[in-house]
Amino acid sequence: MAGARLGGYEVREILGAGGMADVYLALDLAKGRDVALKVLAPGPGAPQRLRRFDREARAASSTRHPNIVSVFEVGWHDRTPFIAMEYVSGATLREKLRDGPLSTKAAAELGAQIAEGLQAAHDAGVVHRDLKPDNVMISNEGVAKILDFGLSKLVPAPNLPADAAVTDEVLTLPGTILGTLDYMSPEQASGYRVDFRSDQFSLGAVLYEMTTGVVPFARDTVPRTLAAVIEGKPQGLEVFEKIVSSRFRAVVEKTLAKRPEDRYPSMKELAKALRARSLRKFSLRWWSRSGSLVPGLSP
Repeated sequence: MAGARLGGYEVREILGAGGMADVYLALDLAKGRDVALKVLAPGPGAPQRLRRFDREARAASSTRHPNIVSVFEVGWHDRTPFIAMEYVSGATLREKLRDGPLSTKAAAELGAQIAEGLQAAHDAGVVHRDLKPDNVMISNEGVAKILDFGLSKLVPAPNLPADAAVTDEVLTLPGTILGTLDYMSPEQASGYRVDFRSDQFSLGAVLYEMTTGVVPFARDTVPRTLAAVIEGKPQGLEVFEKIVSSRFRAVVEKTLAKRPEDRYPSMKELAKALRARSLRKFSLRWWSRSGSLVPGLSP
């Protein structure tokens, strides 16, 4: 409720509610600033949800970068755990995409920012493992901020090969997959050990969706989606090929390589490729053929 106190914070309003936690806009009474207060919601499976909540707090607080939402405090109040985080005034990337696909230039810029944030996480030994449009905030100033490290994995050191990284099992229960299937890497969906290149595949799927409005590997059933992620081709390729430059398409296709070793060696290299001047020479135009809107490419 508005006015309620939680530690050193005063709740103003609820921002969102989820299965694991609720998020509130609150006032930091000591510093006089707005914060986003994430509070673990009561319910079944409390030990498992508490572990995920703790993982998110540790992973996010271990990384400081302009493209990752900052964690200010992790605490408890009346046996309720909470995370006080940077409040970002804006919308999630998912909400942005409801208005339609982005231009190649906008997608490349946001993608580069996300890649740079993920590189900082990787440098701290953190693999996100659940990157998707819902977990990226876009501030009113156009800055991308990565959210929700609840499924992240802390690994001993960055740049480990896939067979050296130690990770949680992807299949936690029979028929249950850890993460969001539509954006998983093939190795994650297969239950193999993952390293930092897994996040790159997820970002590639997000880049694809940003420019086409199509989730590349989503199918009508879980088994078909799994098969598409592991060994299938993205859907909507004809649209993708028409509305983006060949150079941008080559970058995205490299991130979506089925084998981790065929992707970029680091997020830093991916960000560099996305920021290449050549990717900014194209914009979208829409033209009508037979009474329907068809995407076209304009230099």
